[in-house]
Amino acid sequence: MPDPARTPTAGSGRLPARTTLALAASSAARWASRTAGRGKGSMIGGLVAAKIDPSIMSRLAAGRRTAVITGTNGKSTTTRMTAAALAEFGEVATQADGANMDAGIIATLSLQRSAPVCALEVDELHVPHVSDAVDPEVLVLLNLSRDQLDRVGEINIIERRLREGIARHRETTVIANCDDVLITSAAYDAPRVVWVAAGAAWVGDSVSCPRTGEPIVRDGVDWRSTGDENFRRPTPDWWVDDENIYGPNGFQAPMTLSVPGRANRGNAAQAVAGAVAMGADPAKAVAAVGTVGEVAGRYGVHQIGNHSVRTLLAKNPAGWQEALSMIDQDADGLVIAVNGQVPDGEDLSWLWDVRFEAFETMQVVAAGERAADLSVRLLYAGATHTTVPDPLQAIASCPPGRVEVLANYTAFRDLGTALERAERARKVGG
Repeated sequence: MPDPARTPTAGSGRLPARTTLALAASSAARWASRTAGRGKGSMIGGLVAAKIDPSIMSRLAAGRRTAVITGTNGKSTTTRMTAAALAEFGEVATQADGANMDAGIIATLSLQRSAPVCALEVDELHVPHVSDAVDPEVLVLLNLSRDQLDRVGEINIIERRLREGIARHRETTVIANCDDVLITSAAYDAPRVVWVAAGAAWVGDSVSCPRTGEPIVRDGVDWRSTGDENFRRPTPDWWVDDENIYGPNGFQAPMTLSVPGRANRGNAAQAVAGAVAMGADPAKAVAAVGTVGEVAGRYGVHQIGNHSVRTLLAKNPAGWQEALSMIDQDADGLVIAVNGQVPDGEDLSWLWDVRFEAFETMQVVAAGERAADLSVRLLYAGATHTTVPDPLQAIASCPPGRVEVLANYTAFRDLGTALERAERARKVGG
């Protein structure tokens, strides 16, 4: 049941004059951005608000029950699932576009001020100070693996920062993936932990114990540190198989999802566990996560000419490996688009960690600003491919029928804009 001490009072009480001024300026900035045709303006609104009132995030979050969701991969999908599972408590403030840093979080809280509950996606680097501001009731920790080294840095540093942040919030319930060594280490000392066996297909970044530096030994799904006999895989409170989800007190329910992939079953389990920790009914939570389909363009299908195009996003080696497993090998074409802009990470050496050898029997089109780099990697992988840098032209070069598109961050973003423009043109022309 919900904690009476956390009864939501969002929207009640008067905000300080400085916060009111910040909200007014934010609204004006959003209006100017939309009027100038530069987008929805949410980000610039959040930036302006934070500049005027540095404490605005904590002021807007006060009195609300909040779940924070973080991890290297799966944040947006799990956040959407968590929001769906928490909807039985009323309106849920959550990001629709995955804007998971301070400006995006402030924009979400300011635009949905009447919502008593929040499900906030937070970049893993920002979790400690965001948690200090919003005092989450639940913190969902999905996974940690190597990401953009030129932005994020070494993954063990992130684990230590998370561990330090969790130590400052002793009342927060941590929903942690016990299959991930780094996540387990971050959550291990927390007084309130719910362990979820959410899977860890990628283990290349957890070969040594983050606490002692000694090797991690694995035996099936179990793992243990050779440097600390007490640090080992915890017994899960929640787990999944291909059909069901299982939880405390003998709970069991069939779980059918609208999004593909084994990793998303783990994400769904953590979303359910987080919602239940906040008082949601388990059966209702399981049903709710099954309603989540397209997430900010991920898994979306677009009809472009004689091609039915499904789009998938991947941003780092672990994410690429999981996304590759979702590719329909019977599709009529496969486009892989890679950019190397700042949000992607300009260092593309991670391409050599991805097993592109899986496409030895499938024709691939290499696209994106760094199509040439990708082409070299595909060549060494023995994958038959052509190179067409423009993603739309790459799609057009595929045989008619179903085309799978796998892209990294800015390539995915830009292609999504281009696909929407092409679909609007088709509807107008039709």
